Amino acid sequence: MSSGIASRSAGRRTLCVALSVLLLQVAVESPAVASEEPAGGVCGTAVGVPSPPEGAQVIQPGTDLTDRTRFSPPGSTFWLAPGTHMLTADQFGQVMPKDGNVYLGAPGAVLDGRRINRAAFTTSAKDVVIRGLTIRGFVAERDQGVVNHDSGDGWTIEGNVIEDNDGAAMMTGTGQRVIGNCLRNNGQYGINAYRFGSGMTGLVIEGNEITGNNTGDWETKLPGCGCTGGAKFWAVNGADIVGNWVHHNHGVGLWADTNNNDFLIQDNLIEDNASEGLFYEISYNLELIGNTFRRNALVQGRTRAAKGDTFPVAAVYLSESGGEPRLPARTSQIDIRGNLFSDNWSGITLWENADRFCNSPANTSTLSCTALVSPTSTCSDPGIATEPLYSDCRWKTQRVLVHENTFEVDSALEGCLDRCGRMAVLSNYGTFPAWSPYRGTVISEAITFRQENRWYDNQYYGPWTFVAQDASKRLTPAQWQAEPYRQDVCSGFGESVTC
Repeated sequence: MSSGIASRSAGRRTLCVALSVLLLQVAVESPAVASEEPAGGVCGTAVGVPSPPEGAQVIQPGTDLTDRTRFSPPGSTFWLAPGTHMLTADQFGQVMPKDGNVYLGAPGAVLDGRRINRAAFTTSAKDVVIRGLTIRGFVAERDQGVVNHDSGDGWTIEGNVIEDNDGAAMMTGTGQRVIGNCLRNNGQYGINAYRFGSGMTGLVIEGNEITGNNTGDWETKLPGCGCTGGAKFWAVNGADIVGNWVHHNHGVGLWADTNNNDFLIQDNLIEDNASEGLFYEISYNLELIGNTFRRNALVQGRTRAAKGDTFPVAAVYLSESGGEPRLPARTSQIDIRGNLFSDNWSGITLWENADRFCNSPANTSTLSCTALVSPTSTCSDPGIATEPLYSDCRWKTQRVLVHENTFEVDSALEGCLDRCGRMAVLSNYGTFPAWSPYRGTVISEAITFRQENRWYDNQYYGPWTFVAQDASKRLTPAQWQAEPYRQDVCSGFGESVTC
């Protein structure tokens, strides 16, 4: 970032990573917050519960934790003493909690899968607590997780280091609390919020450091799989993602994919992720408030630009996602406000694929339909051409408000080739299937002019350009503000404000 931009920004910046969660009974050696950067974040601290609580069973290294009869009576607390704990030398060796079990790690307590065991903690038991452990070396399969493998409800996973595993560090269930963990260098995800056959509600993801995940490079192995990210969310209704440091993941930082609703993403520091910092896809109702996005999507942006791809790769990518008043949530919009965007490949892209809707061959979310369509409805010819199916059979990028944000970009960003520093609202030309009622420019006109997507009261520094309707329509700030677009009313470009 240029020195001029840096000086203008310094007074506005606040620490967006609230890594000040005090972990109950968890010892830390360094402060969790710093004035500008997290002081090593959670991954730079020591974890562990210093002594066993009254009534806890003390487990020494070498004890067989897979003995469910001996070590898993419901409601029991287990304190793992310092040292390396191992499970039976079998791929299915695993700890199988019962309801209300608590597993605490002493400082220096490590649960090591030795590249043998697939999962550390399994079963669908409820209200399990895992705190203060280092969990590493497990070989979960693709789309599976090491901790809470079976998506039990009400788990609390707090103050752990979960690193260097295959698959995901953890799965999630309804009401899960993921607080103050270091989730790093896992093969696929830091968090995989997915439960087969059903969604979940009420997730809290707070004060974690999520870094270096997707070491398995799954998007290269399975192009188009959409199966990576620092954290991935599927059909989650209600999530608070607050005060996390999400950085240097080999792909997307946070990715909500398919019928998620009612997300609050606030006060996070999201930086240096190879792809988008936030990808919100075929989902609904989001508050994105007070976050800092820095240097996201540089790898993806440069790669696509070098190939001549003109798509506006951005720090925040909304794909067929919008506000929907008919779904209960804390907001009926996608409200993007009070964020700082600095030296990302581009800012925010609002996209809607004209050919992607329920029952379309272009719907890559196989067998998924919108949250608004009854299971008995048929999104096909001829009914889809009339209401309510015409509206409800597609995910819409609508009711998006982008306001009171600061956008900075360095004019000398490496590899730009005039394809960085963009803001966009666009669609493609609808072409198929032949019975689609959305062919031609129907959707590009709708997303640009008729779906209540608005930018206003933002501040821009650097050489920003704007894309509207389709990727070929490049606009200057003056054109973006003028008819017929009328965007960024009362926004500032450099030191001037145009109202």
